[in-house]
Amino acid sequence: MSAGGADCDVLIAGAGLVGLALAHALANAGLAVALADRAAVTAQDSPATDDDWDARVYAISPGSATFLRGQGAWQALPPDRLAPVESMRIEGDAGALLNFSAYELGERALAWIVEERALRAALVPLVRSAGIAIHAPCTFESLSFSRDSAALRLADGSRLAARVIVGADGARSWVREAAGLAAVSKSYGQTAVVANFECERAHHGRAHQWFCGDGGILAWLPLPGRRVSIVWSAPERLAQELLLLSPDALAVRAAAEGRHALGAFACITPSAGFPLHRVRLPAAIGRRLALVGDAAHGVHPLAGQGVNLGFGDAEALSTVLRERGALADPGAPMLLRRYARRRAEPVLAMQTATDALARLFAVKTPWIRSARNIGMAAVDRLPTAKRLLAQAALR
Repeated sequence: MSAGGADCDVLIAGAGLVGLALAHALANAGLAVALADRAAVTAQDSPATDDDWDARVYAISPGSATFLRGQGAWQALPPDRLAPVESMRIEGDAGALLNFSAYELGERALAWIVEERALRAALVPLVRSAGIAIHAPCTFESLSFSRDSAALRLADGSRLAARVIVGADGARSWVREAAGLAAVSKSYGQTAVVANFECERAHHGRAHQWFCGDGGILAWLPLPGRRVSIVWSAPERLAQELLLLSPDALAVRAAAEGRHALGAFACITPSAGFPLHRVRLPAAIGRRLALVGDAAHGVHPLAGQGVNLGFGDAEALSTVLRERGALADPGAPMLLRRYARRRAEPVLAMQTATDALARLFAVKTPWIRSARNIGMAAVDRLPTAKRLLAQAALR
């Protein structure tokens, strides 16, 4: 129980990957934590079979892996479901190349490709064993704030009070809207089409990315064995066409768009589509409120950094509250401002970089097309510049 008439210190609304990791980190910091979500907080009980793969995967950076290891979640991931990205080859829409190597950067991997359900299966048991109060499934009804606490009222009439509420409920955050935090959302005019494939040739731990002539961006991410996951950020009309294709036809299109770099493809998961938006907020905090993950920001997936920014939020907020010293109230404005300052620069830098690249490669003017490819090729010849670009994503 928390002091000040609240049921707990921190109430996290949203039990996605970021919400789960944050809940466990805060509980480890000695805070009384509650977790609420519209869906049941469950994970797949039995391990997936070798021919059963989750279409939704994440590129987990070394920095995020370190945070998850500190929570005990990384160690719980089955090694045969992890694929290290040991190198990356990026090709511009006029043939320019940019290559990154984990070896050259002194890293074991540039990132680790992990299925969403594997991460969830690692985090849920930790949360359940940490004494965290779980309220799910439930329907959020209203938010209210007072001098000493904040309260989330549920549709069944119950009321959950905390010293601070954390919105971790995704890009279309109910918490953000209910708290009156205005988000500026702008569509990229693209939908990310995702699916997994068996490939004819071994990928050797290399990720591929192509900036396409139509403004789209195609990424191939290595999975264990001769398998890849694709994220095709396609213009809306093309995306709808791709989502309507049969698995065999989609495999042919995806292999051809990637110049058959890994030979023929065979689809092993259904495709899914996710509309892409940039989401910015003047501030990710309010009165006794903090936002994390996609509720706090949205970035283009071309750098694969969305979930990593979320884990960065979770690490920063848990660190700020753990190190609050004699300040007993975890919802104190000073602490929330400290969290906001800590996250402002890395989030803005990643949003600016991904937004600029997505929009730059969407421009079809010939001289701009030539200039951007010349610039990409020039960066590839500058080791210091490549290292600076990579370090932001790695950490």
